[in-house]
Amino acid sequence: MIESYKFGAIVIDGKNYASDVIILPERVIDGWWRKEGHRLHVEDLEEVLKHEPKPEVFVLGTGYYGLMKVSPEVESILESCEIELVAQPTKKATQTFNKLLQNNLLADKSKRIVIGAFHLTC
Repeated sequence: MIESYKFGAIVIDGKNYASDVIILPERVIDGWWRKEGHRLHVEDLEEVLKHEPKPEVFVLGTGYYGLMKVSPEVESILESCEIELVAQPTKKATQTFNKLLQNNLLADKSKRIVIGAFHLTC
């Protein structure tokens, strides 16, 4: 669970991070770096796309001000892989991510695999 977020900092399961992160079900990837800082490309999502089991939902935090843009190629590959994309400014995206995880805790059977990636600044 994401405990808190503010510009440039996020707390996940009690650990502080000061760089962009990808949250997989089993671990957090710290220092997520992209080809272009404010544009998401397919190669930026290698960990997400190769994850097993395949995610059903990908929550993207597009930055404090929502400046990160998603390339059409990313939208297309996620759609072809049947992965739902939720792209929101990071504050809202952290809330959405937590809500999806809480829904999983309450679900009897239909737990959805959720992965999040969060740009912490801009």
